[in-house]
Amino acid sequence: MNLLRRSAAVVLVAVASVSPVACITDDGDPIHGAGGTSGSGGSAAGGATSSPGGTGGPIAGVPIMVVDQFGYLPDAEKIAVIRDPQIGFDAATDFTPGASYAIVDAASDVPVWSGAVTAWSDGATHATSGDQAYWLDFSSLTTPGSYYVLDVENNERSPTFRIADDVYREVLRHAVRTFFYQRAGQAKQVPFADAAWVDGPSHVGPLQDHHARCYNAPGDATTERDVWGGWYDAGDYNKYTSWTASYILEMLQAYEEHPAAFTDDFGIPESGNGVPDILDEARWGLDYLTRLQEADGSMLSVVGEASASPPSAATGPTLYGTANTSGTLAAAAAFAAGARVFAGIALGDFAEFATGLAARAIRAFNWAEANPAVIFRNNDSASGTSGLASGQQEVNDAGRAAYRAQAAVQLFRLTGSSDYRAIVDQLYPQFQLIRSTYAYPFEVADQDMLLYYADAPGATASVRDVIRAKYDTSMMTGGDNLPAHDTGKDPYLAYMKDYVWGSNSTKAKQGNMFWAMVTHAIDPSQDATMKRVAARYLHYLHGLNPLGLVFLSNMGSAGATRSVTSIYHSWFNESSARFARVTATTPGPAPGFLTGGPNPSYALDSCCPRNCGGVWDSSKCDPAMVTPPLGQPAMKSYRDFNGNWPQDSWSVTENSCGYQIAYIRLLSKLVN
Repeated sequence: MNLLRRSAAVVLVAVASVSPVACITDDGDPIHGAGGTSGSGGSAAGGATSSPGGTGGPIAGVPIMVVDQFGYLPDAEKIAVIRDPQIGFDAATDFTPGASYAIVDAASDVPVWSGAVTAWSDGATHATSGDQAYWLDFSSLTTPGSYYVLDVENNERSPTFRIADDVYREVLRHAVRTFFYQRAGQAKQVPFADAAWVDGPSHVGPLQDHHARCYNAPGDATTERDVWGGWYDAGDYNKYTSWTASYILEMLQAYEEHPAAFTDDFGIPESGNGVPDILDEARWGLDYLTRLQEADGSMLSVVGEASASPPSAATGPTLYGTANTSGTLAAAAAFAAGARVFAGIALGDFAEFATGLAARAIRAFNWAEANPAVIFRNNDSASGTSGLASGQQEVNDAGRAAYRAQAAVQLFRLTGSSDYRAIVDQLYPQFQLIRSTYAYPFEVADQDMLLYYADAPGATASVRDVIRAKYDTSMMTGGDNLPAHDTGKDPYLAYMKDYVWGSNSTKAKQGNMFWAMVTHAIDPSQDATMKRVAARYLHYLHGLNPLGLVFLSNMGSAGATRSVTSIYHSWFNESSARFARVTATTPGPAPGFLTGGPNPSYALDSCCPRNCGGVWDSSKCDPAMVTPPLGQPAMKSYRDFNGNWPQDSWSVTENSCGYQIAYIRLLSKLVN
């Protein structure tokens, strides 16, 4: 589903838009076919715990003491949070911390450090989490090992964690490998897939990806196109051009920002070829995008895929949408970035591939300049595209302007041409960072784009200086950025103003905003502070939260005591006896998928309580079955569940490639 997408970044005067067009054959002749649409449609740690009511995947056994369950780098800040719930599903749990705490070696049960807790905000209740909280700062402990926090008087303990230089390496490996499991058309076979998730290639049957047809001409063989490859976008199997391009761009940025984190041994089919696996994964996406480019440079906008569990069981037809400006501009940016990065790889055909990407980027950009407002709204009844994919990939004028600026920045970095620089210089004042001196996590892509332009050799000096100054001011003085940490606004140490659909992704993006200060050398005197604060958002996702939950799926093998056991996903859906949930006898979802996260706007489908079309569906309308996430403080608005309609769990537990790459980008900064 993943319906909540990129917010608009700039405000422009509207221009006339062009509606979805008829399919175009390779020779440019329009095809007028019949109408049609696609068929897509760990156990708790010991000690005091709190449990919600309800059934169907409760957040059971929440530990009172929460930590990053994977652990900490030796020289990093290390703060455990002790919870005393006051509001929410666990309000009946009562805990008063003792006077003495210890860090205990988990192998020998010998204390190695002792100290006392400090009450957050003088014992106030934090409204966003519903908890009173206490901090235990044991940053001075740097000796590698496996440990747990012990409340000596109450004999309560935290989950076990490690201190080590390599504490996040296996986590990063799993997180990157989720893209392999999301590959459309790729067989998932041992040794690259774990035996539990072996599957054949998906969407390669009759009238599927190798022979996809236009959305409005499913009966016309002359519209067939090969749209094989790419990634399932989220829990659905659809493929959206502009979003695919954004994932590729962020993969390349993650690599360039910290290449040492990305090695050639993550266990994907390309491992061992001498190229870091994150770049191999980016190439998988770029190869797919090249199949969508028309001879005139434009890009097909969207590909609708059928669903089933496992993916290879999907037999419905594949249909595609025609070209649009936003997807073409997004692809131009990805092609240009890929051309620049891959040009430096003297292995295989990467250099030749880079040359081809550069030409594709220019053709795509030129087409978009000549066609600035070609619109394709998928899954939209007014446009005649109902059922073609699910999430809406189209954007408004502001969104197209942002894509245009991004493409111009990447082409400027690739070519150095003043023509692209002039476009950026014209557009940059319209972005919110510049207009309002306001950096926030819902516009990270735009902020990064401006910062990378400012870094580029030959960028206009006055523009460069404004961008850097605006970002510095916002991060250092904006109340939702560094000052929120200086004043301790969040007892869980990862302050974020707004919790909405996809909040885990927003957390990762907020962390990336702090690290961008380091990446772009905005103020080197603040680097240590920025790194420390950025890491706090990672700790939150790894268990330092009011649920004591690692928001990654099935991570027990990587050291998590309590990780997500179910996600909303077509493969790992609630009806699958094998993949619905991690249990002692069923594998559940593959490891490493980041879920959407707490969402206080979650609601049962509007058909509830009596109009869901069947006794079975209506029976799932009982609010008690979904409390939480209903009726909770924002940070507790989560449930470890994958209920389909009408429970609509996708707004809480669905994965997304966009969530995933934002998390990978942050995580990689702490991998040595």
